[in-house]
Amino acid sequence: MLNFWHKTTFLLFTILYLQLYFFGTYFGIRRKNKKKFILMKTQVTSIYKQAERFAEITKKSIISGNIVRAKKCLALAERLFISGSIETKNAISNVYIFSVSSFMEMRHCNISHLFPQTLKAEYIKQVNTSGV
Repeated sequence: MLNFWHKTTFLLFTILYLQLYFFGTYFGIRRKNKKKFILMKTQVTSIYKQAERFAEITKKSIISGNIVRAKKCLALAERLFISGSIETKNAISNVYIFSVSSFMEMRHCNISHLFPQTLKAEYIKQVNTSGV
């Protein structure tokens, strides 16, 4: 059963990555270096590494001022958090939300305007658990 969820989660993140690749190519955001895509595709193996890479994409969108893309990434993360397996939810919560929210706090960005409701609730749960 666990193997099924692992494969399903991997499939979801692969689809996510391909969607980001397609949109990046379609809107002219992605670089033209195809070797980097192939290299990156083979390097990202675990679900936690995929969540980390997805957080990096979101943070780069925020840095570049592409808020529309950042909101799309956050909405996709919310969808994965809601409909994903336990492992997917853990990866989104422990890696993605933590990474993006820490980054935004360091840059004094307002989290409440960007984060969707479910991710915002998970972020608040993390903050309350940490005792900060």
